[in-house]
Amino acid sequence: MQPRNGMADWEVTQAISNAMGYRMDYGHPSEIMAEIARTTPTFSGVTYEKLAKASVQWPCNDAAPDGTPIMHMNGFVRGKGNFVITEFVPTDEKIGPRFPLLLTTGRILSQYNVGAQTRRTENVVWHGEDVLEIHPHDAEERGIHDGNWVRLQSRAGDTTLRAKITERVAPGVVYTTFHHPLTQVNVVTTDYSDWATNCPEYKVTAVQVAPSNGPSDWQTHYRALSEESRRIAPAPAAE
Repeated sequence: MQPRNGMADWEVTQAISNAMGYRMDYGHPSEIMAEIARTTPTFSGVTYEKLAKASVQWPCNDAAPDGTPIMHMNGFVRGKGNFVITEFVPTDEKIGPRFPLLLTTGRILSQYNVGAQTRRTENVVWHGEDVLEIHPHDAEERGIHDGNWVRLQSRAGDTTLRAKITERVAPGVVYTTFHHPLTQVNVVTTDYSDWATNCPEYKVTAVQVAPSNGPSDWQTHYRALSEESRRIAPAPAAE
């Protein structure tokens, strides 16, 4: 809630919303918290005044006016999970002569849910770049050596990154993480999604891998724009 150019963060958000056609008329952030408390039973006891003094662990309601040290103390708020058996639906994404490998993507522990905005935190020392893990057999067929730049291409798009030769992946499968914006590995994944949750199909993409001379043109352009956008102009000297 720090003021910026005379406006607090919540005022900036409200101004953007109003400009986009969704009217907001809050006079103070306490009104926003009060609305959340009215509409969310597990937050019904949370107030702006309480948050100004200390953090509040939800659920916070009439039964626990000061919050709950542990979220699920005597049971789950909505009861036990309801599991539903669904029929297996095979993917429409298939390998073939042009794209003979399957790409699957994922995260690693040290980077899980971090670095999504700027990647300027110190955890970058544990994972300096996304690499493509490829089985020795697949690498040998393509003339790829450990640490080489490779082009990863699918029917949807392509990117370049360094190869890591390992038996951690099976022949016919390649794997990479998606923690670094410069890799943009999701430009390679398809538009297919799960029929029930609409979650994108990140784990099954038919691809080809080939040696490359280095980052692609779009990656070079992206890096330049990224560095320019992060440039901090010097502040004028105080009079």
